[in-house]
Parts: sequence; structure tokens; C-alpha cells
Amino acid sequence: MSSSTAASGIEPIAETAPLSLSSREPHVPADRLVAEMVPPPRFDSVRFATYIPDPNQPSQSEAVHVLEDFAGGLGGAHAVSAGRSFFGFGKARAKAPAGPRGVYLDGGYGVGKTHLLASLWHAAPAAPSLKAFGTFVELTNLVGALGFQQTVRTLSGHRLLCIDEFELDDPGDTVLVSTLLGKLVDAGVALAATSNTLPGKLGEGRFAAADFLREIQGLSARFRTLRIDGEDYRHRGLPEAPAPYSDEQVTKAAYATPGVSLDDFPHLLEHLAHVHPSRYGALTDGLRAVCLTDVGPVPDQSTALRLVVLADRLYDREVPVLASGVPFDKLFSDEMLNGGYRKKYFRAISRLTALARDAKGFVEA
Repeated sequence: MSSSTAASGIEPIAETAPLSLSSREPHVPADRLVAEMVPPPRFDSVRFATYIPDPNQPSQSEAVHVLEDFAGGLGGAHAVSAGRSFFGFGKARAKAPAGPRGVYLDGGYGVGKTHLLASLWHAAPAAPSLKAFGTFVELTNLVGALGFQQTVRTLSGHRLLCIDEFELDDPGDTVLVSTLLGKLVDAGVALAATSNTLPGKLGEGRFAAADFLREIQGLSARFRTLRIDGEDYRHRGLPEAPAPYSDEQVTKAAYATPGVSLDDFPHLLEHLAHVHPSRYGALTDGLRAVCLTDVGPVPDQSTALRLVVLADRLYDREVPVLASGVPFDKLFSDEMLNGGYRKKYFRAISRLTALARDAKGFVEA
């Protein structure tokens, strides 16, 4: 066993057939979607104290102080009746207090917005069952699973709803979620959000506050905007991503390590088309790592967007990715990287690159 393998805690075993993502067809009941609306495993232990502000970016320290105050102010928000059920039935609630009931974290990818959003969730003085955390996509999936009215009843008993990566590039879903948030604000739920940037806007990839406030229309007065400057921390002072390995190296590592999956990349992309994105998290249940052979450029935008969701779920769950083929920065065409969804693609590249670094210990030197 190599020193790098030993250092990673990986114990190779005799040849054992690895798992396969392409053979999995998970079923995710609606109650699991609700129960999983908590910060993902990668952010289980984050707190305001573990966020390391860049000393050259004072807006980062300022954001921490403002969010700590915001969390502290939630202690008296949304008094929930003791006899109230989980799905929102029971005694009438007090009217929502006046003034801003939301905070919006505005900044480029990789400046730690999700870390801060998860820290707010952890700091909010309420039981986990009275706080919800999820991406915009996960929230729309919840509406799809429960229906609009049931989702309102389910979440209106919460004190805080945190929405990461609010999708500004889908008008239909934006209207749906904005309407939902209006109902929740009326019920006294405090809101916190981050977003991606609308295509074709000045400063895209950096700041999106004006776009966000316009898209949520009547709710804009309920939000205080916190601008967070900085560079992508995933590449700040870190080595370049490792070059792809050979098919043989990836396959050998998959067979030598328990609890990993092995898939041919084109076949996996085909399989993703038959699995609803709300199930991509369950697709990765129990995996120590994902091994991919023959990684190549993604053929079309629909496939690319599905891959973005999978990359997000792998990153959330800290699942390393060991791959052969082209480097991850060659996954998306120039047309895609210059188009309306380019921020999503750059985020996916950034996250997959970080996971590739995490996978280095799975290959013997």
C-alpha cells in the first residue's frame, strides 16, 4: 500500500466488484424530501466561528457580524402553538412582524456564501424541525412532491427558511417560489437566500442583488442585502487540480476500494436522463467515492444541466471523484461557458475540481 493511500485511511481489499450509479434507481418519498431540508453533510459542522474572512475583504467580516445579529433576532420570531402539527394545522399564528424579515447574501461563487447561510441555520435559536435549508431546485422539487398548498402548510410552521442558489434564470419557477415565499413571510417565517446571476447582466458571476430583488418583486422590501467580496476560496492558495488518470488506474482503484462506484461517463449521463434530479442525492447514498472512466465533453445543454445537479449533490456530500478522460474544465463547450447558464457550469467545474483533489489518495503512486 502506498504512503498516499495509507495517509487517506483507505484500505485496499481483494478484487471486489464496485457499485454503479447507472444501476441505481432510487425512490425518494416526500417525507424524506422534507426531513432532508437541512444543511448538507459538507456543512454539518460549519459555524460563524469557522468562517475565515479574507483580511483583504472587510465585507466578509461585516457579513458575519450582521448574520450573527440576524440569527439572534429570530429568538422571538414566529411563536408556534404547542398543539400545532408538523404540516401546519392548528391554532392561528401571530401576524408577521413588520420590517425586513429576510437577508440576501450577494457575491461570486466560492466566497463562502453557503458556509455563511448554513452557519445562520445552525445559529438560529429554534429546533431543527422549525428550520429548513435547501437549494432553489430542492425547494421546487418539494413543491412538485407535496403540491403548493401542502408546501405552504408544511413550511409556514418554521422560523427560518434558507434558500441556497436561488435560480434567477427560470422565470416560471421564480414566480412559483416568489409566491410561496410571500405566503411564508405572511406566516412569520424569516428568509435567507443566495442566488446565481441572470444571463447577460453586467458583472455576471460576481453580484446579483438587483436581479434578485427585482425577480422577487413585492418581497424585495423584506430583504437586507449583504455584499460579500472575494475570490473563489476553492482555488485560493491551493494546487492545480490533478490531471485525469488512465482508465486502468481508475478501474483498479474502484476494484481495490470498498464502497465506491465505477461508471462509464457516457453511460452515466444517459442514466441521469431517466432519474429525476430530486433523486440525485439518493443516487449517491453510501458512497465513499465515485469513479468515472472515459470522461468527455458533455454533448448538449440538457445533459450539462443534469450534470451540474449531480456535481452539487456530490460536493454537498463530500464524495470524491476519481476520473479518466478529459480534465473537468473541458466538460462544457465554449458556447455553454459563454451562454446563459455559464455561472452554473463554472460552479460545477470548481466543485468537481475540488472533489478531484479529494480523490488523489485512492490511486497508488
